[in-house]
Amino acid sequence: MLPLPVSLAVRKQFSSTRTRRSTKDVLLTRSRVTNLGLLLLACFAAFSFVLNLGWYFFADARAVEVPLVIERPRLPYTPPTSVLDTIQRDETLSALTHLIVVAGHAIWKGNDAAEILDEDQWILEIYQRGGGRVNAFVQHIMTGAQLAAEDANSLLIFSGGQTRPSSTTTEAESYMRIAVLSDVLPISPPVSGLDVTVRATTEDYALDSFQNLLYAIARFHEYTNRYPENITVVGYEMKRRRFTELHRAALRWPESRFRYIGVDVDGEEAVKAKDGEIMNGYLPYTFDLYGCHGLLLSKRRARNPFHRFHPYYTSSPELATLMNWCPGPAEGGQTTVYGGPLPWDHLDNVSSGDT
Repeated sequence: MLPLPVSLAVRKQFSSTRTRRSTKDVLLTRSRVTNLGLLLLACFAAFSFVLNLGWYFFADARAVEVPLVIERPRLPYTPPTSVLDTIQRDETLSALTHLIVVAGHAIWKGNDAAEILDEDQWILEIYQRGGGRVNAFVQHIMTGAQLAAEDANSLLIFSGGQTRPSSTTTEAESYMRIAVLSDVLPISPPVSGLDVTVRATTEDYALDSFQNLLYAIARFHEYTNRYPENITVVGYEMKRRRFTELHRAALRWPESRFRYIGVDVDGEEAVKAKDGEIMNGYLPYTFDLYGCHGLLLSKRRARNPFHRFHPYYTSSPELATLMNWCPGPAEGGQTTVYGGPLPWDHLDNVSSGDT
């Protein structure tokens, strides 16, 4: 049954009473949501709306005002005792200041010096067969060894990883083996009754030319407990611009302390190789300075069939953030040069003749 309608008199009485109620009474009147609560919600919504408008319209200004923060490595870092206990460096190593890098390109699988130039004893890509490529590899090794022999303050480093699925060794180790069998390794005479020091070693993790240079610097530090003051790179003449204009600049290495020695293949093969270098090497690095995106990254992956990774975060922790630097849109683009501190920053203010 429906309730009876309220009389007109009662309605008038109720209306009269309601008009006399204070604003406070109205706000505190109980309901599903009190009037006071409704007002508070409305104020909060208005405040939130204004705040969001501010964030939206002033986002660009905040982006300009907040500087780019570059992560710094936690220094100083000390390798574990279990590692340090195995290291006993000859005192002559502390005097070495000149890094000579020979970048690897293939793997020699032989053990007979008479077979060094035999292509069948090399693990080669199809494009590396014929045209004198193997002879160029050997000349790189011999040139690097000769330069190291002429400078008693130098350390020769053959650089290159285990890049071929069919190999049991690295590019660097195979180059070192050729140098040993050819009896061309630089040797320092005994000091204070200690054994002779072979001023040559390998860097077994690099997967491309940029890593050849960066990892060779890290390996120099790992071997000598100091960073080099001068660098000489031995490689293809056609790769000169890649190293001198791009890789050196990416590492902020002083131009006055960097030298490149080019040894190329001869004849028609040299022209083909130069064209290939521009399209497959130089130009890609001009768009991806640190080689960590797209095409260049895919090459590194293809050259790492055994899933190796380097030890230089431990032995050269000062280079950790540089080795991790992979600029993208957030950093200003793929060609943004690393801006953090580097162990060789002081060399910019020291002339080559002062050291």
